[in-house]
Amino acid sequence: MQDLLIYTVKGISYYAVKARELGIVDEDTSVFIIKSLFSTVTNVNFDSKRMELLIKEALRKRDKIKYEFIGAYKAKFGKDFKEDIPDAASFKINEDIESFLTKAQAIGILSQKDENIRSLRELIIYGLKGIAAYTDHAYILGFKEESIFRFVEEALVQTFDDALSLDELFNLVIATGEYSVKAMEILDKANTETYGHPEPTDVFAGTIEGPAILVSGHDLKDLDELLQQTQGQGVNIYTHGEMLPALSYPYFKKFKHFVGHYGTSWWNQQKDFDAFNGAILMTTNCIQKPRESYRERIFTTGLVAWPDVKHIPDRHNGKQKDFRPVIEKALSLGGVEEKFIKKIKIGFAHNA
Repeated sequence: MQDLLIYTVKGISYYAVKARELGIVDEDTSVFIIKSLFSTVTNVNFDSKRMELLIKEALRKRDKIKYEFIGAYKAKFGKDFKEDIPDAASFKINEDIESFLTKAQAIGILSQKDENIRSLRELIIYGLKGIAAYTDHAYILGFKEESIFRFVEEALVQTFDDALSLDELFNLVIATGEYSVKAMEILDKANTETYGHPEPTDVFAGTIEGPAILVSGHDLKDLDELLQQTQGQGVNIYTHGEMLPALSYPYFKKFKHFVGHYGTSWWNQQKDFDAFNGAILMTTNCIQKPRESYRERIFTTGLVAWPDVKHIPDRHNGKQKDFRPVIEKALSLGGVEEKFIKKIKIGFAHNA
Protein backbone atom coordinates (compact mmCIF):
# COMPACT_ATOMS: atom_id res chain seq x y z
CA MET A 1 0.00 0.00 0.00
CA GLN A 2 2.87 2.36 0.77
CA ASP A 3 4.42 1.52 -2.60
CA LEU A 4 1.17 2.47 -4.33
CA LEU A 5 0.90 5.73 -2.42
CA ILE A 6 4.44 6.70 -3.42
CA TYR A 7 3.75 5.65 -7.02
CA THR A 8 0.64 7.83 -7.14
CA VAL A 9 2.54 10.72 -5.57
CA LYS A 10 5.09 10.35 -8.36
CA GLY A 11 2.20 10.84 -10.77
CA ILE A 12 1.07 13.96 -8.92
CA SER A 13 4.64 15.25 -9.11
CA TYR A 14 4.74 14.71 -12.87
CA TYR A 15 1.90 17.20 -13.32
CA ALA A 16 3.16 19.50 -10.56
CA VAL A 17 6.50 19.86 -12.36
CA LYS A 18 4.76 20.51 -15.68
CA ALA A 19 2.45 23.04 -14.03
CA ARG A 20 5.40 24.88 -12.49
CA GLU A 21 6.87 25.32 -15.96
CA LEU A 22 3.72 27.29 -16.79
CA GLY A 23 3.88 29.34 -13.61
CA ILE A 24 1.30 27.31 -11.67
CA VAL A 25 2.47 26.66 -8.10
CA ASP A 26 0.00 24.69 -5.98
CA GLU A 27 1.19 24.72 -2.37
CA ASP A 28 -1.63 22.46 -1.22
CA THR A 29 -0.46 19.80 -3.65
CA SER A 30 3.17 20.20 -2.59
CA VAL A 31 2.27 19.82 1.09
CA PHE A 32 0.21 16.71 0.33
CA ILE A 33 3.21 15.16 -1.43
CA ILE A 34 5.37 15.91 1.61
CA LYS A 35 2.86 14.44 4.07
CA SER A 36 2.35 11.36 1.91
CA LEU A 37 6.07 10.65 1.83
CA PHE A 38 6.34 11.20 5.59
CA SER A 39 3.49 8.78 6.21
CA THR A 40 5.59 6.00 4.63
CA VAL A 41 8.57 6.53 6.93
CA THR A 42 9.37 3.57 9.19
CA ASN A 43 7.03 3.23 12.19
CA VAL A 44 4.60 6.00 11.24
CA ASN A 45 1.38 4.66 9.70
CA PHE A 46 0.42 1.04 10.25
CA ASP A 47 -3.29 1.57 9.62
CA SER A 48 -4.28 0.13 6.23
CA LYS A 49 -7.60 2.00 6.30
CA ARG A 50 -5.86 5.35 6.69
CA MET A 51 -3.39 4.37 3.98
CA GLU A 52 -6.30 3.49 1.70
CA LEU A 53 -7.82 6.93 2.32
CA LEU A 54 -4.48 8.58 1.54
CA ILE A 55 -4.28 6.75 -1.80
CA LYS A 56 -7.81 7.84 -2.69
CA GLU A 57 -6.95 11.42 -1.83
CA ALA A 58 -3.77 11.13 -3.88
CA LEU A 59 -5.79 10.06 -6.91
CA ARG A 60 -8.04 13.11 -6.48
CA LYS A 61 -5.03 15.41 -6.08
CA ARG A 62 -3.48 13.93 -9.21
CA ASP A 63 -6.63 14.59 -11.24
CA LYS A 64 -6.89 18.13 -9.90
CA ILE A 65 -3.35 19.20 -10.79
CA LYS A 66 -3.64 17.32 -14.10
CA TYR A 67 -6.64 19.35 -15.24
CA GLU A 68 -5.09 22.58 -13.98
CA PHE A 69 -2.02 21.89 -16.09
CA ILE A 70 -3.88 20.70 -19.19
CA GLY A 71 -6.12 23.76 -19.13
CA ALA A 72 -3.18 26.13 -18.70
CA TYR A 73 -1.21 24.38 -21.45
CA LYS A 74 -4.03 24.71 -23.97
CA ALA A 75 -4.62 28.34 -23.00
CA LYS A 76 -0.95 29.15 -23.55
CA PHE A 77 -0.17 27.11 -26.67
CA GLY A 78 -3.59 26.81 -28.29
CA LYS A 79 -3.40 23.03 -28.55
CA ASP A 80 -3.82 19.92 -26.44
CA PHE A 81 -0.94 18.44 -24.46
CA LYS A 82 0.31 15.42 -26.45
CA GLU A 83 3.36 14.14 -24.56
CA ASP A 84 3.48 10.45 -23.63
CA ILE A 85 2.25 10.32 -20.05
CA PRO A 86 3.87 7.82 -17.64
CA ASP A 87 1.72 5.20 -15.98
CA ALA A 88 2.14 6.76 -12.53
CA ALA A 89 0.40 9.87 -13.84
CA SER A 90 -2.29 8.13 -15.89
CA PHE A 91 -3.31 4.74 -14.47
CA LYS A 92 -6.98 4.15 -13.76
CA ILE A 93 -8.08 1.97 -10.89
CA ASN A 94 -11.15 0.89 -8.97
CA GLU A 95 -10.94 2.51 -5.55
CA ASP A 96 -11.12 -0.60 -3.40
CA ILE A 97 -8.54 -2.39 -1.29
CA GLU A 98 -8.28 -5.43 -3.59
CA SER A 99 -7.53 -3.28 -6.64
CA PHE A 100 -5.03 -1.23 -4.68
CA LEU A 101 -3.17 -4.34 -3.51
CA THR A 102 -3.08 -5.78 -7.03
CA LYS A 103 -1.66 -2.57 -8.46
CA ALA A 104 0.82 -2.26 -5.60
CA GLN A 105 2.13 -5.74 -6.36
CA ALA A 106 2.65 -4.81 -10.01
CA ILE A 107 4.54 -1.56 -9.39
CA GLY A 108 6.47 -2.47 -6.24
CA ILE A 109 10.17 -1.89 -5.72
CA LEU A 110 11.18 -5.20 -7.31
CA SER A 111 9.34 -4.35 -10.53
CA GLN A 112 12.58 -2.60 -11.56
CA LYS A 113 14.79 -5.53 -12.59
CA ASP A 114 18.13 -3.71 -12.84
CA GLU A 115 19.43 -3.84 -9.28
CA ASN A 116 21.78 -0.88 -9.73
CA ILE A 117 19.04 1.38 -11.07
CA ARG A 118 16.67 0.08 -8.42
CA SER A 119 19.15 0.70 -5.62
CA LEU A 120 19.87 4.29 -6.64
CA ARG A 121 16.20 5.09 -7.15
CA GLU A 122 15.28 3.72 -3.75
CA LEU A 123 18.17 5.53 -2.09
CA ILE A 124 16.73 8.74 -3.53
CA ILE A 125 13.24 7.83 -2.30
CA TYR A 126 14.52 7.16 1.23
CA GLY A 127 16.30 10.50 1.19
CA LEU A 128 13.14 12.24 0.03
CA LYS A 129 11.24 10.66 2.90
CA GLY A 130 13.70 12.22 5.33
CA ILE A 131 13.39 15.58 3.61
CA ALA A 132 9.62 15.25 3.85
CA ALA A 133 9.74 14.60 7.59
CA TYR A 134 11.84 17.70 8.30
CA THR A 135 9.84 19.83 5.87
CA ASP A 136 6.51 18.79 7.34
CA HIS A 137 7.57 19.65 10.90
CA ALA A 138 8.80 23.05 9.74
CA TYR A 139 5.61 23.68 7.78
CA ILE A 140 3.47 22.94 10.83
CA LEU A 141 5.31 25.77 12.59
CA GLY A 142 4.71 28.13 9.66
CA PHE A 143 8.08 27.82 7.90
CA LYS A 144 8.53 26.67 4.32
CA GLU A 145 11.01 26.71 1.45
CA GLU A 146 9.63 26.59 -2.07
CA SER A 147 12.89 25.24 -3.49
CA ILE A 148 12.51 22.12 -1.33
CA PHE A 149 8.98 21.48 -2.60
CA ARG A 150 10.25 21.87 -6.15
CA PHE A 151 13.23 19.57 -5.68
CA VAL A 152 11.15 16.81 -4.08
CA GLU A 153 8.70 16.83 -6.98
CA GLU A 154 11.40 16.93 -9.65
CA ALA A 155 13.33 14.13 -7.95
CA LEU A 156 10.23 11.95 -7.69
CA VAL A 157 9.66 12.32 -11.43
CA GLN A 158 13.25 11.38 -12.17
CA THR A 159 12.90 8.13 -10.22
CA PHE A 160 10.73 6.73 -13.02
CA ASP A 161 12.68 8.25 -15.91
CA ASP A 162 14.24 5.28 -17.72
CA ALA A 163 16.41 7.61 -19.79
CA LEU A 164 18.58 8.54 -16.80
CA SER A 165 21.97 6.87 -16.60
CA LEU A 166 23.58 5.48 -13.46
CA ASP A 167 25.82 8.55 -13.31
CA GLU A 168 22.81 10.87 -13.51
CA LEU A 169 21.02 8.94 -10.78
CA PHE A 170 24.15 9.04 -8.63
CA ASN A 171 24.26 12.82 -9.04
CA LEU A 172 20.62 12.94 -7.97
CA VAL A 173 21.53 10.98 -4.84
CA ILE A 174 24.11 13.65 -4.02
CA ALA A 175 21.59 16.42 -4.68
CA THR A 176 19.12 14.67 -2.39
CA GLY A 177 21.70 14.79 0.38
CA GLU A 178 22.26 18.49 -0.23
CA TYR A 179 18.54 19.19 0.02
CA SER A 180 18.35 17.11 3.17
CA VAL A 181 20.73 19.62 4.74
CA LYS A 182 18.54 22.48 3.50
CA ALA A 183 15.51 20.79 5.04
CA MET A 184 17.34 20.46 8.36
CA GLU A 185 18.25 24.14 8.18
CA ILE A 186 14.63 25.22 7.71
CA LEU A 187 13.50 22.91 10.53
CA ASP A 188 16.19 24.27 12.85
CA LYS A 189 15.06 27.79 11.99
CA ALA A 190 11.43 26.87 12.63
CA ASN A 191 12.16 25.28 16.00
CA THR A 192 14.56 27.93 17.30
CA GLU A 193 12.62 30.98 16.11
CA THR A 194 9.46 29.53 17.65
CA TYR A 195 10.81 28.06 20.89
CA GLY A 196 14.29 29.57 21.33
CA HIS A 197 17.71 27.96 21.02
CA PRO A 198 18.25 24.81 23.10
CA GLU A 199 20.46 25.44 26.10
CA PRO A 200 22.38 23.11 28.42
CA THR A 201 19.83 21.72 30.85
CA ASP A 202 19.75 19.22 33.71
CA VAL A 203 16.74 16.98 33.15
CA PHE A 204 14.96 14.90 35.77
CA ALA A 205 14.62 11.32 34.56
CA GLY A 206 11.93 9.45 36.41
CA THR A 207 8.38 10.13 37.58
CA ILE A 208 6.60 12.30 40.13
CA GLU A 209 3.51 10.95 41.86
CA GLY A 210 0.28 11.94 40.14
CA PRO A 211 -1.62 11.85 36.83
CA ALA A 212 0.73 11.84 33.86
CA ILE A 213 0.99 12.03 30.08
CA LEU A 214 4.00 10.67 28.19
CA VAL A 215 4.76 12.34 24.85
CA SER A 216 6.85 10.65 22.18
CA GLY A 217 7.89 11.72 18.69
CA HIS A 218 9.20 14.98 17.26
CA ASP A 219 6.24 17.35 16.94
CA LEU A 220 6.95 20.35 19.16
CA LYS A 221 3.69 22.08 18.28
CA ASP A 222 1.69 19.10 19.52
CA LEU A 223 3.68 19.23 22.76
CA ASP A 224 3.12 22.98 23.02
CA GLU A 225 -0.65 22.70 22.64
CA LEU A 226 -0.85 19.79 25.06
CA LEU A 227 1.11 21.75 27.66
CA GLN A 228 -1.20 24.73 27.26
CA GLN A 229 -4.30 22.55 27.60
CA THR A 230 -3.02 20.75 30.71
CA GLN A 231 -2.10 23.86 32.69
CA GLY A 232 -3.91 23.79 36.01
CA GLN A 233 -5.29 20.30 35.35
CA GLY A 234 -3.05 18.51 37.83
CA VAL A 235 -1.39 16.46 35.10
CA ASN A 236 2.39 16.19 34.70
CA ILE A 237 3.91 15.91 31.23
CA TYR A 238 6.96 13.77 30.40
CA THR A 239 8.98 13.23 27.25
CA HIS A 240 9.91 9.85 25.83
CA GLY A 241 12.47 8.91 23.20
CA GLU A 242 13.08 11.56 20.56
CA MET A 243 11.00 14.18 22.39
CA LEU A 244 13.72 14.51 25.06
CA PRO A 245 15.39 17.61 23.47
CA ALA A 246 12.18 19.61 24.00
CA LEU A 247 13.15 19.99 27.65
CA SER A 248 16.11 22.16 26.62
CA TYR A 249 14.13 24.78 24.68
CA PRO A 250 13.67 28.01 26.69
CA TYR A 251 9.99 28.35 25.76
CA PHE A 252 8.97 25.04 27.31
CA LYS A 253 10.65 25.78 30.63
CA LYS A 254 7.80 28.11 31.60
CA PHE A 255 5.49 25.11 32.00
CA LYS A 256 6.00 23.94 35.58
CA HIS A 257 4.11 20.70 34.94
CA PHE A 258 6.57 19.75 32.17
CA VAL A 259 8.60 17.84 34.70
CA GLY A 260 11.05 15.56 32.95
CA HIS A 261 11.86 12.51 30.88
CA TYR A 262 10.75 8.92 31.29
CA GLY A 263 12.01 5.74 29.69
CA THR A 264 14.72 4.94 27.21
CA SER A 265 14.90 4.64 23.43
CA TRP A 266 11.98 4.10 21.06
CA TRP A 267 12.72 0.40 20.58
CA ASN A 268 12.11 -0.17 24.30
CA GLN A 269 8.74 1.56 24.24
CA GLN A 270 6.65 -1.55 24.86
CA LYS A 271 8.46 -2.17 28.13
CA ASP A 272 8.51 1.54 29.04
CA PHE A 273 4.85 2.15 28.21
CA ASP A 274 3.75 -1.01 29.97
CA ALA A 275 5.23 0.29 33.24
CA PHE A 276 3.90 3.85 32.85
CA ASN A 277 0.43 4.20 34.40
CA GLY A 278 -0.53 7.27 32.42
CA ALA A 279 -1.77 8.35 29.01
CA ILE A 280 0.64 8.14 26.07
CA LEU A 281 0.69 10.40 23.01
CA MET A 282 2.57 9.46 19.83
CA THR A 283 3.18 12.56 17.71
CA THR A 284 5.36 11.22 14.89
CA ASN A 285 7.26 8.10 13.89
CA CYS A 286 8.53 5.31 16.15
CA ILE A 287 5.26 3.69 17.21
CA GLN A 288 5.44 -0.07 17.72
CA LYS A 289 2.59 -2.52 18.10
CA PRO A 290 0.88 -1.52 21.37
CA ARG A 291 0.58 -4.19 24.02
CA GLU A 292 -2.91 -4.92 25.29
CA SER A 293 -1.80 -3.64 28.69
CA TYR A 294 -1.70 -0.04 27.41
CA ARG A 295 -3.71 -0.11 24.17
CA GLU A 296 -6.59 1.77 25.82
CA ARG A 297 -4.35 4.58 27.03
CA ILE A 298 -2.19 5.24 23.98
CA PHE A 299 -3.19 7.88 21.41
CA THR A 300 -1.86 8.84 18.00
CA THR A 301 -2.02 12.17 16.21
CA GLY A 302 -0.80 13.75 12.98
CA LEU A 303 0.44 11.17 10.48
CA VAL A 304 0.91 8.44 13.09
CA ALA A 305 -1.66 5.67 13.06
CA TRP A 306 -2.24 2.16 14.35
CA PRO A 307 -5.43 0.11 13.77
CA ASP A 308 -8.00 0.60 16.53
CA VAL A 309 -5.84 3.06 18.47
CA LYS A 310 -7.60 6.34 19.30
CA HIS A 311 -6.50 9.19 17.04
CA ILE A 312 -6.52 12.92 17.86
CA PRO A 313 -7.73 14.78 14.73
CA ASP A 314 -5.77 17.52 13.00
CA ARG A 315 -6.21 21.25 13.55
CA HIS A 316 -9.05 23.05 11.77
CA ASN A 317 -9.75 26.71 11.14
CA GLY A 318 -6.70 27.88 13.04
CA LYS A 319 -7.72 26.15 16.27
CA GLN A 320 -5.53 23.89 18.39
CA LYS A 321 -5.86 20.13 18.37
CA ASP A 322 -8.27 18.93 21.03
CA PHE A 323 -6.29 16.82 23.48
CA ARG A 324 -9.14 16.43 25.98
CA PRO A 325 -9.41 12.64 25.43
CA VAL A 326 -5.73 12.26 26.35
CA ILE A 327 -6.07 14.50 29.41
CA GLU A 328 -9.24 12.78 30.60
CA LYS A 329 -7.61 9.38 30.24
CA ALA A 330 -4.61 10.53 32.28
CA LEU A 331 -6.85 11.82 35.06
CA SER A 332 -8.92 8.62 35.12
CA LEU A 333 -5.87 6.38 35.57
CA GLY A 334 -4.91 7.81 38.94
CA GLY A 335 -1.29 8.42 38.09
CA VAL A 336 2.25 7.18 38.31
CA GLU A 337 4.34 6.54 41.41
CA GLU A 338 7.28 8.69 42.40
CA LYS A 339 10.52 7.27 41.09
CA PHE A 340 13.82 9.09 40.69
CA ILE A 341 16.18 7.41 38.25
CA LYS A 342 18.85 10.00 37.53
CA LYS A 343 19.53 13.44 36.12
CA ILE A 344 20.83 13.81 32.59
CA LYS A 345 22.39 16.74 30.76
CA ILE A 346 20.98 17.77 27.39
CA GLY A 347 20.73 20.85 25.20
CA PHE A 348 24.20 21.04 23.70
CA ALA A 349 23.02 22.30 20.33
CA HIS A 350 25.10 24.44 17.96
CA ASN A 351 24.22 27.68 19.80
CA ALA A 352 25.04 26.33 23.27
